Amino acid sequence: MTQFETRSGFVSIVGRPNVGKSTLVNAMVGEKIAITSPRPQTTRNTIRGVLTLPDRGSQMVLVDTPGIHKPQTALGDRLNRLVYGSLAEADCVLFVLDATQPIGPGDKLIAERLLQAGTPVVVALNKVDRAKREHIGDHLRIAGEWDFDAYVPISALKRDGIEIVIEEVDSRLKAGPFFFPEDAVTDQPDSLLVAELIREKYLSRLHEELPHSLAVMVTEMEQKGNGVLHISATAYVERDSQKGMVIGKGGTMVRDVGKAARYDLERLFGSKVFLDLNVKVEKDWQRTDEMLDRLGF
Repeated sequence: MTQFETRSGFVSIVGRPNVGKSTLVNAMVGEKIAITSPRPQTTRNTIRGVLTLPDRGSQMVLVDTPGIHKPQTALGDRLNRLVYGSLAEADCVLFVLDATQPIGPGDKLIAERLLQAGTPVVVALNKVDRAKREHIGDHLRIAGEWDFDAYVPISALKRDGIEIVIEEVDSRLKAGPFFFPEDAVTDQPDSLLVAELIREKYLSRLHEELPHSLAVMVTEMEQKGNGVLHISATAYVERDSQKGMVIGKGGTMVRDVGKAARYDLERLFGSKVFLDLNVKVEKDWQRTDEMLDRLGF
């Protein structure tokens, strides 16, 4: 008989940028805990989602990692180190592939690292709802040569195949205690959730202009006596020209982002929100260790 009647484990979710890792985490947890965007490298932290299955007596801690890529800055180096560091603590790995893109050198590099690590791996072939059937077959044939533990075609956006992924991961958890209360869905501090949500609103509006040059930091959160949650946040950019884009003509961009963010924040916290959003220039912050430390990377 084992010491524990429950099972638990850390599950690292890895893959190239923009394959849908954050969407998969949200789909598995059933709530939005990681921001999503069609822009690569949207995720900048190893965000933990928590999925507890009381009827099965198991809990999986989902570690949503930034996409592995060829780093161009100090930020890029740190993001890659976050990914490889998460593999060291993983009990199982969810390796996400994009069915709409050919399997390339980046996928093969990740596969090599996983084979070296020896951790159980479940491959999730994502975006099958947008891929041709023959392409799905080609992906499964090529990926099958890695001989990982399981291969599951899914659409994280439409939640197709998610239950099968959960079952495959759950079957590989070992006896152990729950790490979080049964009702927990993430270990992110509220300040990080707020900052990431604001950044998501910018990403959806700025498109290709400056997704990698924008960072958001919450400087204050306080619930006032009247029940209104006051939040002060700063959006950092690297150039004066970028500051104009983030503010918008006549302040339209910062107002639109603030309004959209407040709507989601009020749903998240269940109270009225007053959001004070500022914009500052921090030259070359992606290449400055001090600034990366301040931003929590």
